Amino acid sequence: MGKKRESRDENKLKRKYKSKDESKEESKEESKEESKEESKEESKEESKEESKEESKDESKDESKDENIEDDLLRKLTGLMGEEILVVTEAAQLNILGQTFRPIFVGPVVEVEGGHLTLFPVTIKILNAPFFQFPTPLSIPLEKIAHFTPNFDSDTRFPLV
Repeated sequence: MGKKRESRDENKLKRKYKSKDESKEESKEESKEESKEESKEESKEESKEESKEESKDESKDESKDENIEDDLLRKLTGLMGEEILVVTEAAQLNILGQTFRPIFVGPVVEVEGGHLTLFPVTIKILNAPFFQFPTPLSIPLEKIAHFTPNFDSDTRFPLV
């Protein structure tokens, strides 16, 4: 009987220690899970903050672009009926097989949210500096690199 008691006591102690070890392991696992959840929540919060900042930056950029386009639109609307010189962003253009620099002169006949229309428009081509385009020419506002108001279409300047 003495041996049975000792083995029982040993078994009880083993169970006790096992349960302590198991509870430690469980608490470790729980703490790992909690830290994972916390890190997920932190990353979610960080991503939310980043997206808010990005959307603020985008809205600032959009508002700047809108303000720039609005200013350009106001300036060009004020030039209705006046001759202007317009240079677009393209290095060169091609119409009817003729390559030329994007320099146009003509009176402003229409200005809307996305484009400017000149008619009659003179295209400054190297071998035909006073070529008049037969139809109204609309130029997207975002493609205008430079414009000069009150420009005389008879003015001669080098195109080279």
